[in-house]
Amino acid sequence: DFRGPKGIWTLENEKEKAKRQALRANGVISEDERGKANSSKNAAPDASSSLSQSDCFSNDNHPTIQPTPSKKRRRDSPSPTNNPSSMESSFASACPTYTHHAITALISAHESFQYVITQNVDGLHQRSNLPRSHLSVLHGCIFTERCELCRREHFRDYDVGGVSFQKTGRKCEAPDCSGDLRDTVLDWEDELPEEEFVLATEQCRASDLVICLGTSLRIEPAGSLPLQGGKFVIVTMQETPKDDKAALIIRAKVDDVMKALMEGLGIDVAGIQEGLKRKDNDESKS
Repeated sequence: DFRGPKGIWTLENEKEKAKRQALRANGVISEDERGKANSSKNAAPDASSSLSQSDCFSNDNHPTIQPTPSKKRRRDSPSPTNNPSSMESSFASACPTYTHHAITALISAHESFQYVITQNVDGLHQRSNLPRSHLSVLHGCIFTERCELCRREHFRDYDVGGVSFQKTGRKCEAPDCSGDLRDTVLDWEDELPEEEFVLATEQCRASDLVICLGTSLRIEPAGSLPLQGGKFVIVTMQETPKDDKAALIIRAKVDDVMKALMEGLGIDVAGIQEGLKRKDNDESKS
């Protein structure tokens, strides 16, 4: 989770706090603080929140539902674009964790695990070879741009730039299409993508069990999706607003829990990943 003890947002906030304290110690007030002081009489400050990840799996047929009227994110923390250069560097150098690879292995090898829902914008599920058909990306991805005409997604190995569906300056590479490409990252006032949110809700409603991994469950409406399923389990080091409704809470590192789960299920994560990479290479050559 980005807002966890070692999360990107937490570390960035600590850096900014240390910088402000150093300025105050030297009798300096930053322009940002001066602006906040001047505007505080007329505007209440935002509370804090984060992007988080929630994974759900189901093997049942899911019903069709109507989208809810409002799917805007409600925030209680700084926007991820507050420090774009630092965040850009952090995301660009990030690699999938054991948990990302394990989730892909579960989807590939075990029919009981069907679907993944993420609020993260880092593209690490895609980098771990998780099929897009098994994934809802609720808040967009900084490495994905989408054609405004044919709606095809293009996943890049670089940050495509932009926020709130701005044109990236590139054209669609699909045959017989030259539509403009736009970024997919939501700003705070943007509604969640309807198709992604509907699929996520359907999968949760059809599931017997939702497993929430490393998430604060504080961003709505995504944070309430686990309540749509039969039961849900929370695996995280921090407390969440949904703890009292969970069937089980595991206060441990997600990688440690997933390693124990893979061992218990007899799933060879490394072997499955190697097979997926070979398949991807073969398809790229053909």
